[in-house]
Amino acid sequence: MGNKLIAAICQLRVSADKKANLSRAAELIRHARDEGAELVVLPEMFVCPYAKQFFLLCAESPPQGEAFSWLSATAREHKLYLVGGSLPEREGEVLYNTAFVFDPQGELVARYRKRRLFDVDLPHLRYRESEIFRPGQEPGLFPTPWGKVGVAICFDLRFPALFQELAQRGAKIVAVPAAYNLITGPAHWELLVRARALDQQFYLLGAAPARDYSAPYVTFGHSLIVDPWAKVLARAGAEERVLTATLDLDYLERVRLELPLSAP
Repeated sequence: MGNKLIAAICQLRVSADKKANLSRAAELIRHARDEGAELVVLPEMFVCPYAKQFFLLCAESPPQGEAFSWLSATAREHKLYLVGGSLPEREGEVLYNTAFVFDPQGELVARYRKRRLFDVDLPHLRYRESEIFRPGQEPGLFPTPWGKVGVAICFDLRFPALFQELAQRGAKIVAVPAAYNLITGPAHWELLVRARALDQQFYLLGAAPARDYSAPYVTFGHSLIVDPWAKVLARAGAEERVLTATLDLDYLERVRLELPLSAP
């Protein structure tokens, strides 16, 4: 296996049809596996459009749920680590924006509930994620043969302390399912992904949905994979795309050794 792996992002276009979204995600994951991917990341809310009515309609209560079962089966079928973007998770009367992660045997190895919720008053965009979801409390982290992989979601990117916590807990790679919009995306998305990779010297995979101008919330797209030197290894545009890149963990250790940022 060595100290390298091929990672992929599936930037899919999300529709109002949950079954169709799962079917299309399956096609893109198959394509990623054909390119050798061993770790695949899906976008935030890959099962439904980013709107309250769809969150309520598509919410699942794992281990029950169509998307949850599909993620497990897909990871097992392709024998890869699958970061299931995020989906609305229902626990009693409470909803969370949650990323579920499965290993190559289809076993759940992490559940990360978005900690920083998207509450903004921007020109032409007011959004209150806290009116829909409750924030999570625990960091997202899971073991792999290449080292620990962290998970964060979208608005979390603006809070460096969350990523410092992941680095201190041993993360060498961090997956960030996200859905930046046409206001914040062009201004901040790539900047934030590269900054967090540089801050903590790990590989960062920013996974976004493809753009759909007919959606109630139009996403920016532009998924990207960034190395510990903040170099962009792969970048998508607005359309559907499978991104792949080789992550070299020996290179990561060399960067950390040559430019030490941790306290002595």
